[in-house]
Amino acid sequence: MNIRSLTRGDGVVIGAAVLLLIASFLDIYSFDDAPDSADIPSLWGSGPVVLGVVLAGVIGAALIVVARAMPQPKKVAGLDLGQFGIAFTVFAAWSALGNIFDPAGAFDGEGGVIDEFGAGLGLILALIATLVMAAAAVATPLVPALKGALIPAARPAAPQPYGGQPQGGYGYPGAQQQPYGGQPGQPGQPGQPGQPFGGQPQPGQAQPQPQAPQQAQAQAQPAGDFSPFWFAVPVPRPLFAEDGSPTPIAELAPGTWYLAVEQRGANLVAQTQDGRRGVLQDTSGIQRG
Repeated sequence: MNIRSLTRGDGVVIGAAVLLLIASFLDIYSFDDAPDSADIPSLWGSGPVVLGVVLAGVIGAALIVVARAMPQPKKVAGLDLGQFGIAFTVFAAWSALGNIFDPAGAFDGEGGVIDEFGAGLGLILALIATLVMAAAAVATPLVPALKGALIPAARPAAPQPYGGQPQGGYGYPGAQQQPYGGQPGQPGQPGQPGQPFGGQPQPGQAQPQPQAPQQAQAQAQPAGDFSPFWFAVPVPRPLFAEDGSPTPIAELAPGTWYLAVEQRGANLVAQTQDGRRGVLQDTSGIQRG
């Protein structure tokens, strides 16, 4: 499980589930002119409220979070866990709304009992929590602001480990110790003091030789302008095999940095942290490191 794949919408669902748990320990009813010493039950004192509101909402939130954090979504009866979670949260909100309108349940109202009954603080908070939970669960796949990563990705220390230009020159370590106009092959004499840039070195024919590795290096570098870079995806994206197979080999999760090693048209060849390589077909909205 990768918690960095959780979105802001998932964070709203988690917060609403916590509020629902807190509300479950508060009063389910309110009575007019009830004394402070009155022992009013909490939401746990009503079986229908516990099953239809509290447990349905908490289970729905758990299914949504687990489905998002798993690398491959699990399916039950053709539906993935996230879809089951959304259904649970909507059902919990519907049940909480019904209990708000009829907190007394099956009382027939004889003797004015119904007139004295009202929804308690716990039931009101439970309705708010389930409505927020259901709204976030439904809107997360649709609203771009809720699709963003819940935990921001930390930028890598070395954005371009491949193809990056080290201080000594790519593939030519030690070049920084050789000043312009100095004589290669004489490590004890890095350059003549006071000699101007491009001045004649002592051996008349030694001037072109230090340029040979640089020319060979320029010829060895690819002709394209692509350089490997780190990137992160805004939402989970499938990574397909390089041979064109339609089955994904991995899923890129938000909040994790991946290395783009090659560009093929509009697609990127990406490398995961465990060394697997594949083709990222949807490159829209990626964040470069």
